[in-house]
Amino acid sequence: MTAIATALDSHVLVLNKHYAAIRVVSARRAFSMLLRRIAEIVTVDEPEWATYDFESWREISQLRAAYERERHEFVHCVRFELVVPRIVRLLTYDRLPRRDVRLTRRNIFARDRNRCQYCGKRFPTSELSLDHLVPRSQGGRMEWTNLVCCCVRCNVRKGGRTPAQAGMRLIVEPVQPRQSPIVTIRLNSAKYASWRQFLDAAYWNVELRD
Repeated sequence: MTAIATALDSHVLVLNKHYAAIRVVSARRAFSMLLRRIAEIVTVDEPEWATYDFESWREISQLRAAYERERHEFVHCVRFELVVPRIVRLLTYDRLPRRDVRLTRRNIFARDRNRCQYCGKRFPTSELSLDHLVPRSQGGRMEWTNLVCCCVRCNVRKGGRTPAQAGMRLIVEPVQPRQSPIVTIRLNSAKYASWRQFLDAAYWNVELRD
């Protein structure tokens, strides 16, 4: 059951009908769209692309299970196995993606790679907080360049002061990312290499949804 859950929770890039990247969803949601016939699977085997509906993907999955099992993740159904896709394309949706990256706790942690920007150590998300460089009590705003990832110890030490007032230095000055930091992390994995040609770092921003 654990292996199945892991495969269904894998990330799948969603394209609109014009092949523009618009979001990332779980494999579970991607299969739901495929079964409802509102999306098709896209595979990239350079220099060729191919598209598949559910039935044709089921046939391809059988071949890959027999000859390329080590290269893929599989979801085990009662009578057959399905390869987890990496990219799906919506058949009617043509909306363009957002160009701004949402200011969220998850995106800030991803931008800073779970690294406290004062002591430089990496922590689990549960042990991190967000710090306002210029405290809100001093007029600091809720914006990318005023928020950093911070461990509890450093946050307590800094208190309601600026880094200069507390005698603390930042590891890296905070900036607003040009695309989703989480997608940038995914692109470093060979598992999601097929996403690259759909994600121009200077233009596309992918909105993440559960």
